[in-house]
Amino acid sequence: MPAKIGNELGNIYISEDLLANIAGLAAMECYGLVGMATKKGKDGIVELLKREHLSRGVKVLEDNGKLIIDLYVIVEFGIKISVVAENIIDRVKYTVENLTGLKVIKVNVNVESVRV
Repeated sequence: MPAKIGNELGNIYISEDLLANIAGLAAMECYGLVGMATKKGKDGIVELLKREHLSRGVKVLEDNGKLIIDLYVIVEFGIKISVVAENIIDRVKYTVENLTGLKVIKVNVNVESVRV
């Protein structure tokens, strides 16, 4: 279901794919992030996504104009995961709110793997 912004002149609908792309690109700007991830099958194999498929590593839920964003990421080895996750949360929340005008109430960072 697309996000909706309404006023007296009409409505603006923003697709979930666009929101996922915005969130994925914002996350990729953070230091310590190798890339976005997706799981393949039930065996838990993690695949590093290329830049053009970032939205597959992002899940966006919309509830009355408020967004919950789930990110599936691969972080760099040797960097504190909690610091990288906090940076990703701050960057994604700021970018999505500024570009869309929608309120982000939660950003969940799921670290799927660590790479050298």
